[in-house]
Amino acid sequence: MKYVAMIYGNQAKWDSFPAEAWPEAIARQEAFNARYRDSGELLGAYGLADAAAAQLVRRTDGAPAVTDGPYLETKEYLASFYLLECESLQRAQEIAADMPFADVDPVELWPVLHESSADS
Repeated sequence: MKYVAMIYGNQAKWDSFPAEAWPEAIARQEAFNARYRDSGELLGAYGLADAAAAQLVRRTDGAPAVTDGPYLETKEYLASFYLLECESLQRAQEIAADMPFADVDPVELWPVLHESSADS
């Protein structure tokens, strides 16, 4: 079964993180990614740009209508997501709990209900 694990953040949180702590944080994240990529359970890990770089796209009269940034009702936004493939929900929970900083901030875990292959 596939699962999406999501981490939320905000600019104030990133700004308050000490610059000298970033290299260790990135190394911890890369070690996590390698461990579960090697086990075959991590299919992909994706860190998103800051919310200021996001765009909203709609269709107006058959053409894309693009505006800057999301309409954030909250200060938190999706910062990164991971696609997991695990034999059980319990295993997906174990991996999510093993993520760096899961002891500080929760990891949101969603089962993937439907998948449409890009190969078809």
